[in-house]
Amino acid sequence: MTDAALYRLDGKVAAVAGAGSGIGEAVALGAARLGARVCCFDLDEKRARAVAERAGAGAEAAAMDIRDGAAVAAAFDALRQRAGRLDVAVCTPAINVRKPLLAYTEEDFERVMSLNVRGSFNVLRAAGRIMTTAGRGSIVLLSSIRSQVVEPGQSVYAATKAAIVQLVRTAAAEFAPVRVNAVAPGVVDTPLTAPIKANPQWYEAYAAKSILKRWATPDEIAAPTLFLVSEAASYVTGTVLFVDGGWTAIDGRFQPPGM
Repeated sequence: MTDAALYRLDGKVAAVAGAGSGIGEAVALGAARLGARVCCFDLDEKRARAVAERAGAGAEAAAMDIRDGAAVAAAFDALRQRAGRLDVAVCTPAINVRKPLLAYTEEDFERVMSLNVRGSFNVLRAAGRIMTTAGRGSIVLLSSIRSQVVEPGQSVYAATKAAIVQLVRTAAAEFAPVRVNAVAPGVVDTPLTAPIKANPQWYEAYAAKSILKRWATPDEIAAPTLFLVSEAASYVTGTVLFVDGGWTAIDGRFQPPGM
């Protein structure tokens, strides 16, 4: 196999949860360009179908609520039956309720936990059952820099992203030779971060925090994700790949005189 071929996904079947927008959309389209047969899952079936149409021949779409474990398992099983295999699963959906801890309600807590943790768990479990039976495959869940560093108002979201890291590590230990990894983005221009982008001061503060002094595009998160599910990452499992422009590498923004 040539070096370039290691990054290809020809002949692979890929399921992308959250493919209707943002990072999930970029992952689905990128996987299709690399030769995968892609199934675009999203709560919004109309958006998923629009992405599948852009992905080209062989791509398909279906509605799926990742919070419903039985529905996720049924959708993944149906895809495997149609396609004959399942090689790649990527789960991207997340929600954030930005509130101080003391202002959080039980309903807020359940809303964030049910999508971010239960949803990711449901995708991990459904894909894992199929892939461990086949003895092959690769799964990527989306964590965040918030699994490591926080700010006011990020408590429950941060907790969910840390939980995903531990789910990934445990699954990697249990599912081998199936590989399981996490991607941890920094700030990315997606529908989830639209409220931040709408506030110029907030937007610029986040841009300034990273070494690269800018936000990421969804494609810049999709590319490392697709690396992890390719044969180029055949010895990578149980890890967290930070794609954050250096956000977690630096401590503060002050540059001492003379430096």
